Amino acid sequence: NIYNIGLLYSITFRKFSSTFESDVLHSNRSHQEDKLDIGLKVKLVIQLNSNRISNLEFEFKVKIDENKLNSAGITHGGYICSVIDAGAGAAAHRASKNTNCVTISLDVKFIGVSKLGDEIIGFAKIQKITNSLVFLNCYLKSKSKLVASASGVWKKMTKKIF
Repeated sequence: NIYNIGLLYSITFRKFSSTFESDVLHSNRSHQEDKLDIGLKVKLVIQLNSNRISNLEFEFKVKIDENKLNSAGITHGGYICSVIDAGAGAAAHRASKNTNCVTISLDVKFIGVSKLGDEIIGFAKIQKITNSLVFLNCYLKSKSKLVASASGVWKKMTKKIF
């Protein structure tokens, strides 16, 4: 299965207030002391190729292109978090009989790096499913090396919010 997840990325910090639409790609400091603009407005589509390994285990993968790199030339941490959230969220959705699920908590540990052209493979394993929650662990690998690990909780949505 292929999942396309669209996100709009930009952040603007202003003195005593902030606007967050999602993540940071590049940073530029304004000459004004009270304003810091971070990022370019970019529509980012995360295309996950996802496979079910078992009823409780899932695999997904993405390829790193130039737009996913930070100024150090490695994959941006915010993008890594987005990939984990999307892949693990898809696993929670599929493991809970295609019930819509939303992220309650996500704890990510950055362990290694990935670079331009690398393929990142993610693995999600469901730890427990209750009537309303899905608990899981996830990790990302690139070139057989661990990039990140995460644990999270997803809420099964039984009613429409809006």
